[in-house]
Amino acid sequence: MADGNRNSLTRRALMGAGAAVVAVGGAAYALRGPSDDARRRASFDPHTLDRGNGAEPDSIDPHKASGQWENNIIGDMFMGLMTQDATASPVYGAAESYTVSGDGLTYTFKLRDHKWSDGVPVTAHDFVFSFRRILDPKTAAQYATILYPIQNAEAVNAGKMKPDQVGVRAVDDHTLEIAFNFQVPYLLELLTHYTTFAVPKHVVEKYGDDWLKPENIATNGPYVLKEWLPNDHITLVKNPMFHDRDQVKIATVNFYPTQDSSAALKRFRGGDFDLVTDSIPPQQIDWLRANLPRELRLWSFILTQYVQFNTKRKPFDDMRVRRALSLAIDREVMTAKVLRAGERPAYSLVPPGMPGYPGKAQFDFKAMAQSARMAKAKDLLAQAGFNASNPLTFDYNTQNTTEAKMVAVALQAMWKQAGAEVRLVPSESQIHYNTLRKRDFVAGWAGWVADYRDPKNYLFLFQSSTRDLNYGDYANPKFDHLIDLSDRERSASKRADLLQQAEQLLLDEAGIAPVYFGVTRDLVSTQVAGWVSNNVNTHRSRYLSLQRSVVSA
Repeated sequence: MADGNRNSLTRRALMGAGAAVVAVGGAAYALRGPSDDARRRASFDPHTLDRGNGAEPDSIDPHKASGQWENNIIGDMFMGLMTQDATASPVYGAAESYTVSGDGLTYTFKLRDHKWSDGVPVTAHDFVFSFRRILDPKTAAQYATILYPIQNAEAVNAGKMKPDQVGVRAVDDHTLEIAFNFQVPYLLELLTHYTTFAVPKHVVEKYGDDWLKPENIATNGPYVLKEWLPNDHITLVKNPMFHDRDQVKIATVNFYPTQDSSAALKRFRGGDFDLVTDSIPPQQIDWLRANLPRELRLWSFILTQYVQFNTKRKPFDDMRVRRALSLAIDREVMTAKVLRAGERPAYSLVPPGMPGYPGKAQFDFKAMAQSARMAKAKDLLAQAGFNASNPLTFDYNTQNTTEAKMVAVALQAMWKQAGAEVRLVPSESQIHYNTLRKRDFVAGWAGWVADYRDPKNYLFLFQSSTRDLNYGDYANPKFDHLIDLSDRERSASKRADLLQQAEQLLLDEAGIAPVYFGVTRDLVSTQVAGWVSNNVNTHRSRYLSLQRSVVSA
């Protein structure tokens, strides 16, 4: 890693020469023209990719992670039965084929002949071990509930059955069988998610919690961990055992946390980063559109950002209070004036772009003028016992990112107009989401990126059985029943209707307050080839290459 450090120091030293100073959003930034940046980077290592990656990972264990910034790293190291191509569509990964039983409930996968990075063959037993591991309550996997369609998965995860009763078995070393409770139309995409990845049984059993240390880890994806320096960088290097290694052009990938998007932009312009994902300061979007149109990548994103209420804690156990705060949010101002990148106001949970889902559920106040919404919000708060002499006062938890802090300040001002006094409580992203999972909040900022392109991936968050990820403890037996019915409905149109009914119920009860549907906020150097914008914003490094000789016009 010493060579990588020298490169970074060289880049930072080069930032001092030839910089132009521009004013953006009331602040001054030292920036260069695109041609200067490209010429400077042209001398750098053509086989090392530097990625600005949002937050510091809480874990890079596929069975203990939960963030998109963790997904970016884990997906470079591990490969599930299915994996993603350059467009983020599912393609064969560890599997080379599969068959389905007549009733659609049992899938049998044939594994390709491939090895872990330490040379040990990957077998179906690794997958059986891994499914049992993530569903074992002792693992305390935050994301285990996404696997509940698998036979006995929920009972095992609840401690009612032993892990060896999960509906996954090895027929032989290269044949894996998975039995499901119901047909899963989104299965191939689900199998690209890191919760379904195999971990090396022989390594985990030998080293326990230390299996992820660079000197111990073994992976079956294109890269393997070389170094993790917390809050600084994670370095991956090419896996010499990867089955498709000859097509992997980049030898080393460095991931850097970029909570401060203004600092991330400076480092991108200064040559520290080849790309930055989901970390662009909103106040600089217009300047970037005008000056870096080739590097700026804004794309429709299956992402919903919302305010999460803790429905079990006062005052948010009162639906009138939750609904009042949702009414008070001016979503049009938030997207047009605060965010500025093309985000769309959200009046539902499930974002547009879900195949086969008309998306008819929405808040009943969508057509109301904002002035009428604000009046209604004040009236509801008054009904709940809050007024000028007894104002609604609460803490609002948010991430310590540039964008989230700007949104929080805007929400604070909007809620103040309704008569609420709000104290902002920012923290690092991994700490923030741990706070949500522990229910140690009353109201907080949350977001969800599609793990698979199906509305169930959003609605399952609010099922009573979805423990860790159901941050606000929303519980409604009718909602749960509608989701259960949809799971067993064979008609695609009837299934969509049941899911829409469930979504409408959640909105009517103001379980959350959706604020906006996202767009990707990425910066990609003109020297990066192979980048394909897609609506889940997943970009595996194995498909990228570097053209250091490229010079921008």
